Order: sequence, then C-alpha cells, then structure tokens
Amino acid sequence: MGIGYRVGEPGYRRVSLALFAAGVATFALLYSTQPLLPELSAAFGVTPAESAWSLSLTTIGLGVALLITGPLSEKVGRTRLIHLSLTLSAVVGLACAVTPDWHLLLGLRLLQGVTLAGLPAVATAYLREELHSDTHARAAGLYIGGTALGGMVGRLVAGVFGEAYGWRVALAVVATIGLLCAAAVAGLLPASRNFVARPTAAMTRRAFTDPALLGLYAIGACAMGAFVAVYNAMGFRLTSEPFALGVGAAGAVFLVYPVGTLSSTVAGRLADRYGRRAVMPFGCLLTAAGLLLTLPDHLPVVVFGLAVMTAGFFCVHGVASGWVPVRAHAGGVPPGQAASLYLFAYYAGSSVFGSLAGTAWSAGGWPGVVLLASIFVAAGGGLALGLRRVPVLVGASAR
Repeated sequence: MGIGYRVGEPGYRRVSLALFAAGVATFALLYSTQPLLPELSAAFGVTPAESAWSLSLTTIGLGVALLITGPLSEKVGRTRLIHLSLTLSAVVGLACAVTPDWHLLLGLRLLQGVTLAGLPAVATAYLREELHSDTHARAAGLYIGGTALGGMVGRLVAGVFGEAYGWRVALAVVATIGLLCAAAVAGLLPASRNFVARPTAAMTRRAFTDPALLGLYAIGACAMGAFVAVYNAMGFRLTSEPFALGVGAAGAVFLVYPVGTLSSTVAGRLADRYGRRAVMPFGCLLTAAGLLLTLPDHLPVVVFGLAVMTAGFFCVHGVASGWVPVRAHAGGVPPGQAASLYLFAYYAGSSVFGSLAGTAWSAGGWPGVVLLASIFVAAGGGLALGLRRVPVLVGASAR
C-alpha cells in the first residue's frame, strides 16, 4: 500500500472537502423530516409516535443496507458506491416531496435509507486507505463534522421552508442541496490509490468477537439513541406550552449543530495527541451534562444544553467511528465490514431507542425523555471506560 496523503497536500484537501460535502448531503437528506414531525403529524392525521417513523424507517433501511454495502465495497471499491449513493438519495428525496400518501412517503423514506448507505459504509475505510496514518483521527473528525453540518442544514432548511411553504417544498429544497453536494463530490474526490479488492464474503468472525469492536458498536448505538431521542421530542416540546414556537422557530435550535462540527474536529486532534481511550469518556460526560441543562423551562438554557449535548455526542461518535477501521485493520478484519457493523449498530440505536422518544414524551413529558436519553448515555460511558482495559493490538494506535 502506498503512502497516503498528508496534511497540506492537494490530495488531502480534496479528500477532506469531498467527504465533508458528502457528509453534508447524506445527513441533510437523512434528517430532513425531523423538524417536520409536528407538521407531518397534522397533515396526515397521525400521532407523534407514528410521525417519528418517517425518520426511524430511514435509519432502519440505512442500517440494514450497511450490512450489504460495507462488504460489497471490499470488492467493487469505495468511490463508486459514494457517487451512486449521493445521486440516488437526492432523487428519492425529490420523490418524497411529491408523494400523496402517508404510507407511500414511509416507503420512500425506507428506500432512501437504503440508497444513503453507500457513503457511511465506506467513508472511514476510504480515509484509512487514502490518508497518512498520522492524520486518520483528524480527518475522521472533519468528516463527522460534515455530517454534523449536514444534520443542521437538513433540519434548519426543512424547518424554515416547512413553516413558510409547507413540508413538500421543504423536502424538495433539501433534495436539491443533496444534488449540488453530489456534483461537488464528483468533481473533488480523488480515485482510490491504495484500495485492494477482496472477494466478497461473509463477515469475518473477529468482527463479532473482538472486545474493542463490540464495545465501539454498542457505544455508537447508545450515543445515537440518546441523541435522536432528544431531537425527535424537542420539536414537540418547543411547539407546545410554555414555549409555543412555530415550526420554523423551533427548527432554529438546530443552529447549535456547528458546535458538533467543531467538537468532532477538536476531538479528532485530541485523540491523535492524547489517545482515543482518554477522549471518549469525556465526550460521554459532556453529553450527560448537556442533557441535564435542557430540563428547565427556560429557552436560552434549553438551547445551551442542546449545544453542550451536541458537542459531547459528536466527540464520542467522531472518535468511535474513526477508531473502528483502525482497530479492525490491526485485527485482520476488513475495515469496510467493521465500519458497516458499527454503523448498523449506530442506526439500530437511532431506530429503536430514538423511536421510544414519542412514548417517553407522551408518558412523562420532557423529564421522561431526558431520563430515557440519560440511561443510554450512562451505558455508553460505562462501555467507554471499559475500553481503557482492552488490550492494544499490534498495528493499532496504543492510544
């Protein structure tokens, strides 16, 4: 394998910008219905819990498809899947905007989850192969920063356009953003130089037995479950008393997302310097602190709490997602397979744990949602501390 791009080289900048744009597109499309849940609930006459399926089914489709696209990328390559995924996902997004029926919308959102799987399945594996080893954690943090910005753009744009013009226009605008990002990636992303095709095969046994990988999968599921639960329920909280905000104003809380972009990038640099095992537990602690800050019925405090929680979550996810392919490669596991399993667990947490937010909201209001999310964060923090005792593999970062 050749030496990867280093910081400062044109190839490094092209890779970083392309995957940043790809992350923006993927996660803008993925979360485009989240700020529209109250409007979808009213438009189609469904309950808050039922409206959340417009997001949960997408993450279910994404999670299941990852089990196919990850191993498939070991044979057909990374860049081909990235380009195909971005284009098809934006086209399905346009179809979602014109669908006349609730169940058809759910079916299209499920399909969109499948088409979205191409990028997250291969992004961190591509970074590990094409960039110099000294830059892996930093580049992974920048990619996760792009996903954070994408989540913000999708939610914010959908909220603003949804309130002004309706949910159909909102979804169409987000899909157009996805098409523009796909075009940018097509022009920027360098072809793979260090990819070596492997026969498509079933998941290797070590991908399911290595204690560090298993811990990272579970941390991803817990962190994402807590994160999505909070944001799923937040729209209902802010559009209800005592806040009584409109959909657009409630969607403005997603402006805290750049904090996640910053925190994931900083966390990557800190992990390169001090080690992943030291940074990840701190991210869990930061997430828990943010959750508690959202409890008072005081809007500035709630927004600040969301910002802190978002910073903590992206710290955890940025470190964990970059750690998985490094650990997998050192243990003889194809990185694409391990990344797929991590993301399968990650989106399973989003679908299963996140969908519980509607029930928690109906049963216990906002304190019930915070309690639910806190349980997941506590579990993830315990697992992160446990990783400090897992032996280091030869070839993996000792930190």
